Amino acid sequence: MNKKWEICEYDQEVVKKVVSENQISELIAAILVNREVVDKREVEMFLNPTRNDFHNPYLMPDMEQAVARLETAIKENEKMIIYGDYDVDGVTSITVLKKFLKDRGMTNVGYYIPKRLDEGYGLNKDAIQKIYEEGYKLIITVDCGITAMEEIAYAYSLGMEVIVTDHHEPLDEIPKAVAVIDCKRKDSEYPFKGLAGVGVVFKLTQAISQRLGLEEKEYLKYLDIVCVGTISDIVPLVDENRVISKLGLKLIAQTRCLGLKSLLDVNVGKNSVINANTVSFGIAPRINACGRIGYEQEAVKLFMTENWVEARETTEKLNQYNRTRQEIEKNIFEEAKEIIEKNSMQNNNTIVIGKEGWHHGVIGIVASKITEIYFKPTILIGFEDGIGKGSGRSVPGFDLHEALHSLGGYLEKYGGHEMAVGVTAKQEKFQEFAERLEEKAKEAHTEQIVPIISIDKEITPKELTIEMAESLLELEPYGTSNKTPIFLIKGLKIDSIRTLVEGKHLKLTLQDGTNIINCIGFNLGSYADEFLLGDKVDIIGNVEINVFNNIKNIQINMKDMRKSY
Repeated sequence: MNKKWEICEYDQEVVKKVVSENQISELIAAILVNREVVDKREVEMFLNPTRNDFHNPYLMPDMEQAVARLETAIKENEKMIIYGDYDVDGVTSITVLKKFLKDRGMTNVGYYIPKRLDEGYGLNKDAIQKIYEEGYKLIITVDCGITAMEEIAYAYSLGMEVIVTDHHEPLDEIPKAVAVIDCKRKDSEYPFKGLAGVGVVFKLTQAISQRLGLEEKEYLKYLDIVCVGTISDIVPLVDENRVISKLGLKLIAQTRCLGLKSLLDVNVGKNSVINANTVSFGIAPRINACGRIGYEQEAVKLFMTENWVEARETTEKLNQYNRTRQEIEKNIFEEAKEIIEKNSMQNNNTIVIGKEGWHHGVIGIVASKITEIYFKPTILIGFEDGIGKGSGRSVPGFDLHEALHSLGGYLEKYGGHEMAVGVTAKQEKFQEFAERLEEKAKEAHTEQIVPIISIDKEITPKELTIEMAESLLELEPYGTSNKTPIFLIKGLKIDSIRTLVEGKHLKLTLQDGTNIINCIGFNLGSYADEFLLGDKVDIIGNVEINVFNNIKNIQINMKDMRKSY
């Protein structure tokens, strides 16, 4: 697939200014300028964030009302319930708030996670009725609730009170509740809008701590769990999220949470480097797997346990759920790919497939993979008894949510945003829906959209040193809005080339006469048919340090390669 390479353009004078003001290398300064981190205070906060960089929690809308209500609940040890979500953000939000309130002496705090496969996301009236019958008078939502006007009104009709904490986009109307804390509210004066749900919960615990005159450690000690939820929710790792993730990763390395420690020991290794990838690949998939296949409670149980044996047993359960999820995902992926190839759907503007029995708990992951491979807006739906539930993923330049809005008559329900959606459709209307979406994409000329790879800087092979690679560690953790830097190196000769894992990945060595560069290209195995020994090529990729037998070597994690001209 053709990919467009774009080299970031930056003002050399601005780079020099950043270098002189902060005593950092030109390379680091250039990358920071590319990320629009220029002001001396911003640079300092980006490279060396501290606990003093957290914003005032009382700048959030309704924080005062929420704290006042919870202060009463704490004093009277009220029976209250935390209503969360089944993903990592929801699970960590429940964990942090429940642990914090338990430390304040609250012994009657329960939690509720809706079943993804039966109830779906967010508040629902049946759950509220059940909560009411169990004697709860106060509900606090985490990672949900901002659009639940009807459900919250129903809770009030039963004589219950609700505090909403959320980070999703609000509608024109907000729920009528004791407090609605969401920094994305139109009337919000909070200086950062990108917090995850667990980040909003963290700010609530900070505000309560300040009101009760507690030491900072009483809310900071949960930064390891807050960090896990923040990184896993793919929110921008800048501003306050960067403070959370940078400080939180240090705390993860010495965590006192037995469940988190067990997950790390079993799946990452006791002496491994703890970074954003540790969370994204070692922790998050196992927590998410619980909700995807119907065991929502197990992840909270793992984080809440104070028994090491139970932590290990629950960790093994999560690993088993993840293996099950991987197997289901693999089968759906292979079936979807077979359908695409058989019907030449790769030549369409969209890929829309529905099949009986596909597990809608994992279908979104497969939709993401299909979109990545074919770079086309993709919707996959699993049908059961004539009703289909599924997920869609888009490509930059095509607003999938807006397209669905114009085709709402073919769907029972839909939601999401520009790049990712969830849909419910009747089987009888599915084919016509697929045809209409194809027309929409054709009108938008999606066939002209190609993947764009943003390159931070062109470098020479001589610049590839261990010192250079280690200096890039200052920019971690990487994530949304702070991607791992990508570099361009031109005019290299292919010295060796081979594929790995049945042709899936590419392994090669390149040279420029004196320097040998080792490269790995994940999912680039097909390039072995396009390039020969001796070819001169330009490559783009991430600079990494590969350690083997305690010897450090530079490796390029290659993202693309083309012949030099």
